[in-house]
Amino acid sequence: MRNKLLLLLGLCLAFTTACTRNHTPQASAAAAKTEIRGVLEEQSTCWSRGDLECYMQGYWKSDSLLFIGSRGLTYGWQQTLENYKRGYPDASAMGHLTFDLKEMRQLSPETMLVVGKWHLKRDVAAGDLEGHFSVIFRKFAEGWKIIADHSS
Repeated sequence: MRNKLLLLLGLCLAFTTACTRNHTPQASAAAAKTEIRGVLEEQSTCWSRGDLECYMQGYWKSDSLLFIGSRGLTYGWQQTLENYKRGYPDASAMGHLTFDLKEMRQLSPETMLVVGKWHLKRDVAAGDLEGHFSVIFRKFAEGWKIIADHSS
């Protein structure tokens, strides 16, 4: 009887371990997607209230941050912020930012590719703007941050 009980407990443990292993990647990917959507929502909110410093908190604060835009490559968090300040000098120029996420692909447990459209709703004089983007997020101790951004 004792041997049967030990065998049954062993099988339950093996089954539970196998199920946990099978669900962990999907659960991790789902959690990552939820957290990343939260980062992008926060960025949209910050941008729409004219707060570039707040918006930039979604980016990796590093000289290795890569931004690719219509003017080419920009390296570094500070330089990216300065470029945003030149291109969008006030809240009127910034408008209201929304994202339409098209695809999220987990590249590894620590990295995620996000592809989507951005739209700036601005007053008639400034005119609306929109384009596409692809960003790579990396998981850091403080959360998910954009390490590379290609926006057009």
